[in-house]
Amino acid sequence: MDIKLSAFIAMSLDGYIARYNGKLDFLETNSDKLDAEDYGYQAFIGSVDCIVMGRNSFEKVVSFPTWPYHNKRVIVLSRAWDRIPDQFADLAELYSGKAELLTVELQNQGVRHLYVDGGVTIQSFLQQNLLNEITITTVPILLGKGISLFGMLREDLKLKLEHHKSFDSDFVQSRYSFIK
Repeated sequence: MDIKLSAFIAMSLDGYIARYNGKLDFLETNSDKLDAEDYGYQAFIGSVDCIVMGRNSFEKVVSFPTWPYHNKRVIVLSRAWDRIPDQFADLAELYSGKAELLTVELQNQGVRHLYVDGGVTIQSFLQQNLLNEITITTVPILLGKGISLFGMLREDLKLKLEHHKSFDSDFVQSRYSFIK
């Protein structure tokens, strides 16, 4: 497959990407040390052609003060919606099919690097063994409960550590490639 599929996400040390209510406030742990570092996000987002996310992630992103994905194609995966809400129709497009079919369609359209974002969406791409790499920034906090990054898999997925870095904020970032 010529298209590269990557996830880039932060999680608590115990594997949660958000609290059950969807809040991300735990990402501000050690906030006095966060301002100077973007954790490689700008370089990463600059390398992607297209972003695919679930409805919950999209609803979270549109609540931010500014739209973070200017000049990027954004696809929202949802079976609950029949269209993107009118006020956001110029920001994203809707897709209700399977992740594997979307990947083939995007590759045929010339997309070379797809950013897969959001817990359920990442899980669906993992279940189909579609991801090429995942970058996880681990926040030094234990939440005890919340929205888990990983769910059930049909089979073991083997990974290879490609890069590992610790930051002054005590965050630790690991980039893994999937061994196919």
